[in-house]
Amino acid sequence: MKLTVIGGTGRIGSQVVQKLTAAGHEAIPAAPSTGVDLISGKGLDQALEGAQVVVNVANSPTFDEASLDFFRTSMNNLLAAGERAGVGHHVILSVVGVDQVPQLDYYRAKTLQEDMLRQGPTPYSIVRATQFFEFMDAVFSSTSDSDTVHLPATRLQPIAAADVVDAVVEVSTGTPLQGIRNIAGPDVFPLDELGRITVAAQHDSRAVITDDKAGMFAAVTGDVLTAGPDAQLAPTHYQDWLEVAR
Repeated sequence: MKLTVIGGTGRIGSQVVQKLTAAGHEAIPAAPSTGVDLISGKGLDQALEGAQVVVNVANSPTFDEASLDFFRTSMNNLLAAGERAGVGHHVILSVVGVDQVPQLDYYRAKTLQEDMLRQGPTPYSIVRATQFFEFMDAVFSSTSDSDTVHLPATRLQPIAAADVVDAVVEVSTGTPLQGIRNIAGPDVFPLDELGRITVAAQHDSRAVITDDKAGMFAAVTGDVLTAGPDAQLAPTHYQDWLEVAR
């Protein structure tokens, strides 16, 4: 099977390409470094030529209101190019609970991307993942100083990027879902507790302060960012991942 991986040189995309290739598929990475520009459309037709599946894991360069324009333009270009190429399955990577947090610009942008895919001409699958283990340090850094880390008690169910890759590969090589597959890690944590676990594992002396006004996740209430009963739970536990990542 020939699959074109949009964003195929990034954290997730490069691993998707590697796994697909190892399984005997022809996986083509498409990114600015390979001559593909999602915004102008340059190189898309060549990248999709002969592809049976498009796997779109490209991300917006920003998480603010500009992300709406990125996903609107990139999806318009990609859907049109896919239709011209006769692509039979379009897969995107999205976020668990994304349509329940309209107060966040980036989540509204990803919801727009999902809606455009559903309304497009190609059979589709949406893989929604929870927050990646690998992004936790970035979450902490935005609300920390040299002495403290301020985090809300928002409930998260984070997942290892490698487990996300496995799920994307599985869906991409299967029959279009015409719907959503939710994937998440095996454990739920309040974000402030996750911060304490992380700084302890990293021998970081900073104190974690529970602050329900700190950071982007302060806007999220309840369990919308955790997996529902229909979710596929990944095997990797955060504490085990931390041991290896240290």
